[in-house]
Amino acid sequence: MSIIQKLFGKPKPDAPASALVTSTPASRQQRGFVVIGLGRFGSSLAETLVNNGHDVLGIDADLERVQHVSKVLPNVLQLDATNADALAQVGIGDFDTGIVCISNNFEDNLLATVLLRRLGVRRVITKAATRLQKTILEEVGAHQVVMPEHEAGIHLGRRLASRHTIDAYMEIRDGLGVVEVVAPQKLCGQTLAQCNLRQKLGLNVIAVDRRGELVINPAADFLLQPGDMLLVLGQIEDVERLQT
Repeated sequence: MSIIQKLFGKPKPDAPASALVTSTPASRQQRGFVVIGLGRFGSSLAETLVNNGHDVLGIDADLERVQHVSKVLPNVLQLDATNADALAQVGIGDFDTGIVCISNNFEDNLLATVLLRRLGVRRVITKAATRLQKTILEEVGAHQVVMPEHEAGIHLGRRLASRHTIDAYMEIRDGLGVVEVVAPQKLCGQTLAQCNLRQKLGLNVIAVDRRGELVINPAADFLLQPGDMLLVLGQIEDVERLQT
């Protein structure tokens, strides 16, 4: 298990019983996530959020798809997300975060995004297939627009292009990420203060995994040893420089 999984991953809870919810599943006190569009991306996203303990409502216009995902999602509705009245009736404005993942119809994706904003969802994240779609969605008020295939390609490309071993990488934004790397031999035997990675490379060591023992926020006098796995925050290019 990588350091990122140890820090950010949580064990799966018992699988929820299959259920098809036909009433409002979230109260104002629960305010979690609503995921609209339960294709491969949307259903995987919703299931991951549920498995990490979040309250999630899944919505899709396709009854067969709703019935299928109800096996893994406790709260799911068949609903036309382009219908403002239907969204209002299920209390969509009570949710903190709405994620629009409609893939097969950009017009529906756009309209659902606009409606979530109008109905008071505090943060709206939308999926786009192209840069033009991303620009349009940002202009109508989406707080964040993701391009999963594009971003997955960049992530894979960075890992393949790396001349050294990068075991895990979680991007935060624009090349800034949390990266897991083996401690370079040249740093072993030095303390973090002596390595001075923050000043030299702009990198911050936020955790060290030493033979399965995880040290969070190691002190300046922490002495690096061969085999240590470092979790660093910084630009991927700077991590590359660390290992040259």
